[in-house]
Amino acid sequence: MNLRHGVTAIALAALLPSAVSAQTSLAGSLFELHGVTQQNIMATAEDLSQEMYDFRPTAEVRSTGEMLAHIAGAQFMFCSMAAGEENPNGENFEETRTTRADIVDALSAGFDYCAGVYNGMTDADAAAERTIPFMPQTPMTAASVLAFNSAHNYEHYGNLVTYMRLNGIVPPSSR
Repeated sequence: MNLRHGVTAIALAALLPSAVSAQTSLAGSLFELHGVTQQNIMATAEDLSQEMYDFRPTAEVRSTGEMLAHIAGAQFMFCSMAAGEENPNGENFEETRTTRADIVDALSAGFDYCAGVYNGMTDADAAAERTIPFMPQTPMTAASVLAFNSAHNYEHYGNLVTYMRLNGIVPPSSR
């Protein structure tokens, strides 16, 4: 082993304990992933103007505001499923929330609700099987539902990145 490889190996070994300790549980790892999606989506919601909320690249797709409102509602839907609870939100944010301030509030409430679910979840809870109403033939673990939530967040964050790029805005994840 040459000196450069030896130094690299020592540096990696020094970093490994901190990387492993940051993700000591399945539920904790899922919460960390969700936190990244929250950070990027909330930064997007807070940084964009009302004009950008009204932006729609074509008539066939959601506006920026509708996309963010959809994400807000999904937080309640997926996290309540993972917790085995009734959805505490009876509001269709896409129809009722149209201003930037209202949508930011809805997103904040949705992410706060999910934080409570994640913080209360143990690895045993994460392994509990759930049935997702729109996929009734596909029982999933609570962990799978939470992973699906993060994937859904990233799916729509990708849409929002395209919307921002079309308008000359650098997305939060690229700053």
